[in-house]
Amino acid sequence: MTFEEKLAEYADLAVRVGINVQPGQYVLINTTTDTLDFTRLVVKKAYEAGAKRVHVNFADGPTNRAFYDLAPDSEMHEFPAWVVTQRDELIDQQGSLLWIDAEDPDLLAGVPAKRISDQQKVAGRALEKYRASVMSDKISWSIVAIPSEMWAKKVFPDLPKEKQVPALWNAIFKTVRIGEGDAVEQWKKHIRELEKRASALNDKRFKKIIYKAPGTELTIELPEKHLWMTGASRTPNRTAFIANMPTEEVYTAPLKLGVNGHVRNTKPFVYQGNIIDDFTLTFENGKIVKALAEKGNDLLQQLIQNDEGSAYLGELALVPHESPISSSGILFYNTLFDENASNHLAIGEAYPTCVEGARDLEESQLQALGLNTSMTHEDFMIGSEKMDIDGERQDGTIEAIFRKGNWAF
Repeated sequence: MTFEEKLAEYADLAVRVGINVQPGQYVLINTTTDTLDFTRLVVKKAYEAGAKRVHVNFADGPTNRAFYDLAPDSEMHEFPAWVVTQRDELIDQQGSLLWIDAEDPDLLAGVPAKRISDQQKVAGRALEKYRASVMSDKISWSIVAIPSEMWAKKVFPDLPKEKQVPALWNAIFKTVRIGEGDAVEQWKKHIRELEKRASALNDKRFKKIIYKAPGTELTIELPEKHLWMTGASRTPNRTAFIANMPTEEVYTAPLKLGVNGHVRNTKPFVYQGNIIDDFTLTFENGKIVKALAEKGNDLLQQLIQNDEGSAYLGELALVPHESPISSSGILFYNTLFDENASNHLAIGEAYPTCVEGARDLEESQLQALGLNTSMTHEDFMIGSEKMDIDGERQDGTIEAIFRKGNWAF
């Protein structure tokens, strides 16, 4: 396939499989100015799929940086009402939402952590309806990514400048199964395999998941009616979509107060244009009681104090070390990719879809089921070829889930 053919197939995959545009549907795309050509292609594909209107919000890296550098402190505590209105209307109209990511991992490096945290807090409160709708799959949504010059430079610093972006394109195409035959069929086959794993875990009804690795000894209890899920989701009207492309994970929600022990990250955590790395989190009865990072510590401290739920976990996800992204040996400095190369956890909000019958429940009802609620949901990677994971069943029986970073069954 030529590059242009791969690009067209990628755009088609994002539209028809990622968000799965339906006839007569509104589509909102959030992206950056680095993606202009690809976004135009996606817009065309969306109209061809039957969308009645496609709107694109273009952000610009240097412009965003200027806001954090130069806007008055008071503006860090404000959030535009028109942004809220736009997303609320998309939800009310049962539209689709696509992110096309190309951001520089170091975009906000050096910005005071408090300014970033203050803006994230106010955005989280303002976009509560939107966040809840995405977390409970009330609308179809998906995230894909394409290279930008700054991102490619971060991933491939040793390559000549003219080869960095093409190298990242090739890596991304491989992760989303472009160039391996019919991409749609490849994805259907892949999702079937993930769903087999999820089904096997659901049959076992584990009450605890136990992690052991260098720097990690962690036990996570699970809610009584927990469900293991995959990247294949459905809206209430049964429209299928893939939230993350790529996706290699099988995941569920922890019991909020049932996390004990300590865990160490194994890949850098990119958060709001900054890198947090070499950190350990210690949990007691679900809560992070100690957090220390060798890089980005100030931002880590702000993150876990965003709200009450930011100091608790909302997701545990299983990804074998011998997965395509991990086997590539590429560190993407982008959570969309790096979380699909490694077992990971998420600080903050739990997915209501991970507990039977919880999709439409109010926040207080979710909390009664033992699920964490928060304006935060941030994934960080903990897996490696040295990680063992066990499951404890209701009768106390211990079964191997992972050995040396890979599935044990």
